[in-house]
Amino acid sequence: MFLKEIIKRVIPKRILRGYHYLLAFLGSLIYRQPSKSLTVIGVTGTNGKSTTVKMISQILEEAGFKTAYTSSIEFKIGRSVWQNKFKMTMPGRFFLQSFLRKAKKAGCQYAIIEVTSEGIKLFRHKFIDFDIALITNLRPEHIESHGSYENYKKAKGELFKSTKKIHIINLDEKESEYFLSFPAQEKWGYGINFDSAKYRKKIKILQAKDIQIQNQGVEFSVKGEKIKLSLKGKFNIYNALAAICVGLSQGIDIKTIKKGLKKIEKVPGRLEEVISAPFKVYVDYAHTPDALEEVYTTLKKELSQKGRLICVFGSCGGGRDKWKRPLMGKIAEKHCDKIILTNEDPYDEDPKDIIEDIAKGIEKKDNIIKIIERKKAILEALKKSKPNDIVIITGKGSEPWMCVKGNKKIPWDDREIVKEAFQKLNQTYGKI
Repeated sequence: MFLKEIIKRVIPKRILRGYHYLLAFLGSLIYRQPSKSLTVIGVTGTNGKSTTVKMISQILEEAGFKTAYTSSIEFKIGRSVWQNKFKMTMPGRFFLQSFLRKAKKAGCQYAIIEVTSEGIKLFRHKFIDFDIALITNLRPEHIESHGSYENYKKAKGELFKSTKKIHIINLDEKESEYFLSFPAQEKWGYGINFDSAKYRKKIKILQAKDIQIQNQGVEFSVKGEKIKLSLKGKFNIYNALAAICVGLSQGIDIKTIKKGLKKIEKVPGRLEEVISAPFKVYVDYAHTPDALEEVYTTLKKELSQKGRLICVFGSCGGGRDKWKRPLMGKIAEKHCDKIILTNEDPYDEDPKDIIEDIAKGIEKKDNIIKIIERKKAILEALKKSKPNDIVIITGKGSEPWMCVKGNKKIPWDDREIVKEAFQKLNQTYGKI
């Protein structure tokens, strides 16, 4: 057992909470409260946060502002962009305060922070003056860590509770009323299917219309403008709507917003196409049932009549959200023609146990291939692929590590593994 775990078990939770709060205060003090001289945007939710962060940054920069952001994918200050190698979406309090200080020094006017429930639980959001709080969606996640879905929801609510200026909420979400209940100077609501008459006199609203889901991206209309995204999937319409609300709230016109969004060709590890021919291979971060469903649904529409959908995935270990494993298996069976279960981030849990938990949700056991070693699983998926097929590898996206037993991190990148496996097949079997 590691020292960190021993401390968690021995020291009372109240004292630990005080310790984390103190660190947040000290971080702000040491770096001289940098958030006070920046417009800080907090983006929270279960899925879509990193993509929304990138969209917001692009819109603001198109309008002439200099931005900084933190996300599970990368960090950015002005033109300097570097990979997030922490294996942590919302880094520690000292890092965040230091980051904001550097952003201010670099002349940034805006800082966008991807905010997690785990980070809020550890007071990483404290002593950061958020001007805008935005939520993408809410699905059950981190239930063991928070104790219940309600606690998870309340943790997300803390961002809105501490942000007094602007709130931006997805009105198509069942929890929208909860997040609308927090007071703010200005509120924005966005979505596709909500009843606009219900909100028109209460808050500012943005509703997508004339939606077209295409193989190469999506199109929709807002404020009299047709917005075209190179990103696939209906879920990216919601991400874009959230980002557009931020732009509009900052006085940016819709034409400038449109130009900014058009420049985003891809988001690393988010439905990223790695191989284009003779079959397609995508890598995606999806690690929740809803995200998995969205990804599979999107790619199935892209399949030709002769094509098959082949999926490779696992589930995070270490006792995390075990409830979702059979459900993810069930979703895979519903959409995929071939299922390859493999290792993902087992931490201290036996990968075999994780795979067996997923398999419990799959009725037709002969449709499953179980390969513990992820590299071999990816290679097997490519071997089984034929022209017109699509291989989708989920769970890690562009993550740079795989976390295994003994608190060890193995250097990793699903995208590079795919390229290596594809090259290996070419060398072994000739041109494919």
